[in-house]
Amino acid sequence: MPKVAEILIARGDSFVTEVTGEVALLFGGLAGDRHFGLTRPSCSRTPWHPRGSEISNTRQISIVSMEECAAVAHDMGVARIYPSWLGANVATKNIANLSALPPSTRIVFPSGATLFVTEENVPCRYPGKVIAQEYGQPDLAADFVKKAMGRRGLVALVEREGVITTEDRLKVLLPRSHRVSG
Repeated sequence: MPKVAEILIARGDSFVTEVTGEVALLFGGLAGDRHFGLTRPSCSRTPWHPRGSEISNTRQISIVSMEECAAVAHDMGVARIYPSWLGANVATKNIANLSALPPSTRIVFPSGATLFVTEENVPCRYPGKVIAQEYGQPDLAADFVKKAMGRRGLVALVEREGVITTEDRLKVLLPRSHRVSG
């Protein structure tokens, strides 16, 4: 059964998140999180817009899986990669290949709160730098980007508001185009 392993929030200037037990998902994301808002400035991930242009915030929530974090850590030769080091807001357990879920997948919490997956979260150097610093091994920064490809998680926006808590059971609803009939 898919579940929430951790709920995390990024307070202040750092993208590194800290664990919290319960939080309200609002249409702008997690109140108090550095990624909160209905809009955001465009960046290197949106090169079709002039940098800094105001665009819709389709990256309100970062979702990772504990299983993918463990697999990346193993491939990097480190003991563990914490979801907080990746700037995650929701860490799941028991969702096989979370990062392979297609855009338009919905993740539904018992409160009715719903996340709408917008895209895969492609690895970048910032979490790699945190991992390298935590282990005192500078080479890990670039290694993370390579080893986490296809396993860095997803980004989503809030489709329906509600409270989410650690250990919530999750429903994963694939978009119609990916549902298996029979």
